[in-house]
Amino acid sequence: MDTGFWILQVLNATQYSMLLFLLSIGLTIIFGLLHFVNLAHGALYMMGAYIGISAAAATGSFWGAFVLAPLAVTAIGAFLYFTLIDRLRGAGPMNQVLVTFGLIFVFLDLARMGWGDVALGLDAPEALRGAVPILSVTYPAYRLFLIVLGAIIMTALWFALARTQVGAMIRASVENEAMAASLGIDVPRLFFLVFCLGCALAGLAGVAAAPVFSATTGMGVEILIPTLIVVVIGGLGSLQGAVVGSFIVGWIETFGAVLAPDFASVLPYVLLAAILVTRPQGLLPARG
Repeated sequence: MDTGFWILQVLNATQYSMLLFLLSIGLTIIFGLLHFVNLAHGALYMMGAYIGISAAAATGSFWGAFVLAPLAVTAIGAFLYFTLIDRLRGAGPMNQVLVTFGLIFVFLDLARMGWGDVALGLDAPEALRGAVPILSVTYPAYRLFLIVLGAIIMTALWFALARTQVGAMIRASVENEAMAASLGIDVPRLFFLVFCLGCALAGLAGVAAAPVFSATTGMGVEILIPTLIVVVIGGLGSLQGAVVGSFIVGWIETFGAVLAPDFASVLPYVLLAAILVTRPQGLLPARG
């Protein structure tokens, strides 16, 4: 295990962390603002991958799929919002969990009917199919693109939440929904826009991950568990918590597979249990 090996693992851990961030930030802002437990978030990620593959085949361009897949998933999310999500907001977490858990299987069957139960791949764009030399290793250019994409989304969300009027309205609605409404903020509309943003990020993560991991009907369930761990560790509704939690889980899973392969699958759950016992609100919660 020379220096190049560890550099490679650091890059792999960072790339996986950025993918977890794209998913967890959508999930955590939906929970933080709407107080809604959306277990179907992973299924939207899966739909983003499959729709991206179809869009790439139809347009002949990866970048066409890169744009169309998040838009299509946003449209699916908007339909779900008006038919189910908005009605269930006051129904309690158990009803929310049961309904969105059922949606997982609905989307699973839709994917099987539409694309079959086989793994499908998506070619990376021509410009990103090579490798880039970094210190003593060469690393796939597309995986570097995923790291840069995650960093751009992270920065854009921070700026939007911390430096814009819309961000101030979102923070105010998270802290005190009734007071925000009394100040003239259209809270229901804001809720809808935030939910659509979360769905768009899930779709973006799906199409972005397809060239690396391929699209399978089980990918939404597989990624949902580590994403939920990220959200709980970081703190519900917290952008900073999503960042920290994504890197903690991403690095633990990557380096755990190298240093302790027999225990790698257990380590995130051990950390989750420790956080729930010692700091149940998460490391960086949105509210005290």
